[in-house]
Amino acid sequence: MIYYPIFLSVREKPVLVVGGGPVAVRKAAGLLEAGAKVTLVSPDLSRDLPVHWKKRRYRPSDLDGHALAFAATDDRKVNARIARQAKERGIPVNVADAPEECDFIVPARIERSGFQLAISTSGTNPRASAALRRKLEEIL
Repeated sequence: MIYYPIFLSVREKPVLVVGGGPVAVRKAAGLLEAGAKVTLVSPDLSRDLPVHWKKRRYRPSDLDGHALAFAATDDRKVNARIARQAKERGIPVNVADAPEECDFIVPARIERSGFQLAISTSGTNPRASAALRRKLEEIL
């Protein structure tokens, strides 16, 4: 799949992240850095974050009022259900480790002195994107 590259402002926008492990925390941290109003839904959270945390399992109503959704649980069936329900509501969704279910992907990113560089394999090889990002960071 080919994605249209875009840098999207999420400042002050409500964004839902479902999951409490390292992937969900990393996504939530990046969203907070960009100024999003993050709601995180998960019974557990691997690291404290300044988000609105709903300490429970996901419910379809959690999507209500959100501009974007991220499904980052360790349960593929739950992630697929979140993706389907978000799409039914017209909410763009990113599903961790399932690019075929994503409306958008999050590229590996480098930010230096006011510029950003994004690296993507269209979701097919996130590890390669991350490795290239590390090499470019060394160069920069």
